[in-house]
Amino acid sequence: MTGLSLISSVSTRQGAQVTFIKESAGNSSSIRLSESVGAHILYVVAVAAFAAALPTEAYASVSAGVVGTIGFLAMWRYGWGLLHFIRALIFRKSVFPRMRQAASAVIKQDPPNAFLLVTTFRIDSAVTTRVYKAAFEAALAAPGKATIVASVVEAGDQRLVKALFHAICGDQDKVDLVVVRIAGTGKRDALAYGFRAIARRTPADNDVVAVIDGDSIVPPDLIQKCAGFFQLDPAVGALTTDELSEVRGSRIFQEWYALRFAQRHTLMSSMGYSERVLTLTGRMAMFRASIICNPEFIRQVELDYIDHWRLGRFKFLTGDDKSSWFWLLRNGYKMLYVPDIVVLTVEDPPSENFVSAAAMLMVRWFGNMLRTNSRALALGPRRIGLFTWWAILDQRMSMWTSIVGFVVALLAGIFVSGYALLLYALWILTSRYVLTLSLLASRPRVSVFYPFLLYFNQIFGSLVKVHVTFRLDRQKWTRQKTTSATKAAKRPLIASNFMSAYMHSLSLAAFVTVLAWGMNVLPTPRAFLFFP
Repeated sequence: MTGLSLISSVSTRQGAQVTFIKESAGNSSSIRLSESVGAHILYVVAVAAFAAALPTEAYASVSAGVVGTIGFLAMWRYGWGLLHFIRALIFRKSVFPRMRQAASAVIKQDPPNAFLLVTTFRIDSAVTTRVYKAAFEAALAAPGKATIVASVVEAGDQRLVKALFHAICGDQDKVDLVVVRIAGTGKRDALAYGFRAIARRTPADNDVVAVIDGDSIVPPDLIQKCAGFFQLDPAVGALTTDELSEVRGSRIFQEWYALRFAQRHTLMSSMGYSERVLTLTGRMAMFRASIICNPEFIRQVELDYIDHWRLGRFKFLTGDDKSSWFWLLRNGYKMLYVPDIVVLTVEDPPSENFVSAAAMLMVRWFGNMLRTNSRALALGPRRIGLFTWWAILDQRMSMWTSIVGFVVALLAGIFVSGYALLLYALWILTSRYVLTLSLLASRPRVSVFYPFLLYFNQIFGSLVKVHVTFRLDRQKWTRQKTTSATKAAKRPLIASNFMSAYMHSLSLAAFVTVLAWGMNVLPTPRAFLFFP
């Protein structure tokens, strides 16, 4: 397997320096082929040929009910996506450059101290070396003094970190190293111990803490480019940055992660316009030091839970980033997005099978999101802002609206005309390609594989979200053996696995029935609606 290397920096249209990942020689030719102009021309020609091959009667075979059912929701979904796209452009082209200029000026006047907390567990030594080397270099380049806090489990990692510190930092008094050894009881404990180690050093309010995952490689100018935002506005509690991935897996995983981070860049930029992003990624997020030292914040991250009406009270085993995000959201802090700083993440898919790996990762990602979604909604639009509140609400609605077209096409293919499935395929190939081209605003290149992966994420991801919605208490982390182990025999019927499956099935049946009624392919029970 050929690896990836971080080899160059190129200027963005905003004039900032952003580091991009480029493939090594043994892998570059195939990647360039899928992203080349020729590949895109071939895609467009193939779709046009497919459209021309359909007979005239195919376009007239679908009823008005089918078109109306899909059309209304399509206008909403694409309108919402277009709004995010426009907001992202406004933020990156107009709003953020002014923020960057102000932050760069203030950091020179009063440079703060910085803490870089790195959590490491079950990551191979080659990646650990790269992660800590980058962290030490960022600490040395920081405008003020810096402290690396290494939260580790194994003695081998402790020895490796100390050796790297002495080799890179040497005998100087600007950068300090603190090693925190804990038991392998989970990332939440690792973060809590690290936060308390930082609190014991009594940082100033404007000091910053970068929380870095053990497989995330930060750029040397991380502190220089990010710390100033906290000095500009005391309401800023945290920020996160753009991400690119180095995927140690097959070609399809590389394409999938690249697409995911391109979409993330657009969504984060849009939410950055509102100064409240929807997540503070665990890969790298920077916090105001006074927040990290707050005992309530530490307790929220260390021991978070929700009280569910059916499933009862259960702890969060994963999703520490969602816990910290919710604490800041509830307490009225701003959470910024810095689009001109890129963190490189080393990704190891949990399975060689793409669908299996995607399912495991989506269950974790969407479970963390859905477990926090309802309590974030309960804060209300007046407290967190109307757009932010609506975006959180959309997370809950989109799992259903995103599969409407798929279900309607299946019903139309069965009850109306087989041509409906072909027309739907043509629509997907066309619309997802337009969405792919829109990602050129976030990345310099896009792949012809993206339309297919976009559709996979939409349908498969929505089905996973719906599945998880009825099983919020089932949790598992892909790297560590962290899993919920509640025995069904000891649970009341309302919270049992059977009841979860029953409510899930009932909801899907009701969803399909309503769509079938809307399409006029299922008779409406007039007696229940009091019609003669």
